[in-house]
Amino acid sequence: MRLLHTSDWHLGRSFHGVGMLEAQRSFIDQLVAVVRDESVDVVLIAGDVYDRALPGVDVVGLLDDALVRLTGAGAKVVLTSGNHDSAIRLGFASRLLERGGVHLRTRVSELDQPILFPLGDGGQGERRGPLLAVYGIPWLEPRLVAEQLGAGTPSHFEVTRAATELIRANVAQLAEEGTVHSIVLAHTFASGGISSDSERDLSIGGVGAVPLDLFDGFSYTALGHLHGRQTLSQAVRYSGSPLAYSFSEAAHRKGGWLIDVDARGVAAVTEVLWEAPRTLAVLRGRIESLLDSEEYTWAETAFCQITLTDPQRPAQAMEKLRTRFPDTLVLGFDPEGAEAKGKTSYSSRLSEAEDDLSICCGFLEHVRGRSADDSERAALVDVLDNIRLEEASR
Repeated sequence: MRLLHTSDWHLGRSFHGVGMLEAQRSFIDQLVAVVRDESVDVVLIAGDVYDRALPGVDVVGLLDDALVRLTGAGAKVVLTSGNHDSAIRLGFASRLLERGGVHLRTRVSELDQPILFPLGDGGQGERRGPLLAVYGIPWLEPRLVAEQLGAGTPSHFEVTRAATELIRANVAQLAEEGTVHSIVLAHTFASGGISSDSERDLSIGGVGAVPLDLFDGFSYTALGHLHGRQTLSQAVRYSGSPLAYSFSEAAHRKGGWLIDVDARGVAAVTEVLWEAPRTLAVLRGRIESLLDSEEYTWAETAFCQITLTDPQRPAQAMEKLRTRFPDTLVLGFDPEGAEAKGKTSYSSRLSEAEDDLSICCGFLEHVRGRSADDSERAALVDVLDNIRLEEASR
């Protein structure tokens, strides 16, 4: 049996104000093609299917289309909810959908209710053949589920431990009848994972990470939440998001994991890669170099995050940059020598101002990072002269 581990689709999300629905549709096309070409039996989606609890109509339609196409390609789907999803809304009609091969695990009460897949005939002395048991741990908000799970403390560690103990008890019960291999989907932040800017922090102070050994003993744990595809151990992995949702993910190679399971357990785990619809460029330098150097030709068709290092902030910087990099979405300034200059406080500089014009020019330089040019100084002189005349006439 072959499974495909994916997560964090975040359908409906935008990228710095740019809608991504078409890019997400392109990912679905690639996903369906892989399911067909690689003869995938089960698609595992480990949470954050939507980007918000109340997705738009077109976003719901995209998920509906994806599930129809995946099941039409011959795959079952097992899906859990993440911290961005509404578990109640996502889990609607779960019993009905199960008849069509879509298995939703969004409720705490379903933690120890696996989806069972036969892996072959039983061996000598076994009452039934080996089974693959797939469990789903949705996003668990500690304050809301601790009492239901019997966790002493409402923490991510305690509720996740309680959830995995329930699953282990069910695996042990199934194992009394024959061989069982277990797959667990979990939407959480596991220790050792590398985060990026586009994930929502799971807890105040960042103490939401759960230890990796909570997943010991399972054949494979398919994690969701972190957007970088990564291996925490041979049996515990993040698939990451299929698309980049922040510039901190510019170096990510997006994809998922194909998991081959036979009667003896997990036989192989191999990567599958998704083609990115747009390149991300993180550029830094003086504006003249960025506009003139051939070194940056490749970024002309990319989504760009640009940090200018000019000692003084260039006028109309965004307009100038977009003549070469039309999809510049984020512009920042980090002037060379700013650290040394910043040692002098604004109040100290203000106290050294000689006249009203110096105060105005100093404020302008403070808020935008460059001093006033001749035309701006002339405009300020006119304004100050008009104020003096008005005051004198009272």
